[in-house]
Amino acid sequence: MKKKKKDFTERELDVMQWMARGKSNKVIGKILFISDSTVKAHLTSIYKKFGVKNRTEAAMKARDEGIIPHQDSEQP
Repeated sequence: MKKKKKDFTERELDVMQWMARGKSNKVIGKILFISDSTVKAHLTSIYKKFGVKNRTEAAMKARDEGIIPHQDSEQP
């Protein structure tokens, strides 16, 4: 089943954006002013919603389903 943006919380979408850019949990936490464990909790929720096992699969699904833009289409 294809997911939509509305299937994710705003914070999950924020975490997804930075995860897809290759940022670590620690860096994502600093950017979003949340703890590493909170980042991990959001990632766990994202993986469950997508039915994937890791951040690479989640990033690919998010891009393929139009939840986050493909890197080549992002504005600088």
